[in-house]
Amino acid sequence: MKKTHVALLVLVVVAISVISATFLDFSTYETFGSASKEPGKSFHVIGFFDKAKGIQYDAKTDPNQFTFYAKDKSGAMTKVVFTNGAPPRDIDKSEQLVMKGYVKGDVFYCSGIQMKCPSKYKKDMVVGEKV
Repeated sequence: MKKTHVALLVLVVVAISVISATFLDFSTYETFGSASKEPGKSFHVIGFFDKAKGIQYDAKTDPNQFTFYAKDKSGAMTKVVFTNGAPPRDIDKSEQLVMKGYVKGDVFYCSGIQMKCPSKYKKDMVVGEKV
């Protein structure tokens, strides 16, 4: 290989690395406890909606904010304040939540929620699976 080809290849690899680091979010999933060790820093926390405590939402007071409680994988229950709109439809039916936000005090301020909903298919009805 010529030196120009090697230099061009190295340049392409560096460019791809810079673009990937800029646009991709390489964050890991944390618990409320580990997120509280760095207040104000944004984390993704996997948790479960607490159906017993429900959702506190008043569209007249603030239509872009609601509050609920979630339990993370370590079992810690935390108050979650969502600040980007109305409650997602069927949040109470979700199996799991991935919440993006930060901890301030004893509250997790959430700016995004991704819900994992229960599968509507039974295991024995999956196409291509041998019984």
